[in-house]
Amino acid sequence: MEEKLIAFAFGYLLGSVPFGLVLTKLAGTSDLRSIGSGNIGATNVLRTGRKDLAIATLLLDAVKGTVAVLIAAQFSRELAIIAGLGAFIGHLHPVWLKFKGGKGVATFLGLVVALHWPSALVFIAAWLSAAFITRYSSAGALVASLAVPISLLVFGLESEAELFVALAVLLWFRHAENIRRILNGTEGKIGQKAEAKN
Repeated sequence: MEEKLIAFAFGYLLGSVPFGLVLTKLAGTSDLRSIGSGNIGATNVLRTGRKDLAIATLLLDAVKGTVAVLIAAQFSRELAIIAGLGAFIGHLHPVWLKFKGGKGVATFLGLVVALHWPSALVFIAAWLSAAFITRYSSAGALVASLAVPISLLVFGLESEAELFVALAVLLWFRHAENIRRILNGTEGKIGQKAEAKN
């Protein structure tokens, strides 16, 4: 039990690093929490008009999940899964930002890469297809998050599939507002620069 708690805490601390906020502050752009969705993830960074910062945020938010899993995997597969859960929750609820974090898409992908890279390809293909059709990044994320546990089950990875079912539920919950905006046609489309929030 102690090892599991350590693995979860390790993953949580890595996952809670708010790279989007750090990078945009260092670049001198607007506070992410005051524009667009107010989210600290790559999609909202893109709404600042800085594609370079958005790409960097996407990569770093993914890598922190990958690193957490790969390090914990040196001890056991079970600890790797627990560390991955910690990293995801850390991104969603970072202690440094009063537990108000991102929506977890990049970190979700980073975890898939570490635990089963073929399913990461499934995630990317699903995201690209849904995003291309709808022009909504959030729609791509929602569809892709459902594709991953199905892919894992096909490959016979039941424990990993169970983890990603839980993560997908959390991801969908975090996208509740996006889902409402998609349904009423007010969701921001990919590449659309956002106005500052009042």
